[in-house]
Amino acid sequence: MKLVVGLGNPGGKYQNTRHNAGFWWLDLVANQERVTFRRESRFQGAVAKVSGSAELWLLKPETFMNHSGQAVAALASYYKIPANEILVAHDELDLPPGGTKLKFGGGLSGHNGLKSIAANLGTQDFWRLRLGIGHPRDNAASEREVIDYVLHAPRAEEQDEIDKALTRVLNVWPQITADEMEAAMLKLHTKT
Repeated sequence: MKLVVGLGNPGGKYQNTRHNAGFWWLDLVANQERVTFRRESRFQGAVAKVSGSAELWLLKPETFMNHSGQAVAALASYYKIPANEILVAHDELDLPPGGTKLKFGGGLSGHNGLKSIAANLGTQDFWRLRLGIGHPRDNAASEREVIDYVLHAPRAEEQDEIDKALTRVLNVWPQITADEMEAAMLKLHTKT
């Protein structure tokens, strides 16, 4: 990986909402790597560079979720990072709170952040780290109910499961940075 993106919405109003699960995980990564995000207007987001042998950037777009692709494409274009070397961490309605899945490419599941990234990169062939937040009531929830759900904080028991999942994913960070994605998937997806 050369670019790891956490999706969310900027500002204190959204900090604890389900939609910011990608930001939550990337903050844990930054803490573990002992790097600090700094605002970069040319990349429309907060950026940190991870030290080490390979060039690795962390990005939290500040364009709001629906325009995340602008920030991702700006940084990827500037540093000539191909889509297949980008990992996007995002909230996932189709997984229960605490569920996780690492995958390459595929559909966008109606996620506006992913849609924006795919549109701006011109491809859906990038890595995704799906962080389960659950779905409101049932899968027949209206669009308004879904928007309301993702823009509110999880219940305490849901947050506990999400926090455990974020830690599990942090445990495969060494495999991700070593570009051992198959090993990361195996470790993450295997029930212990």
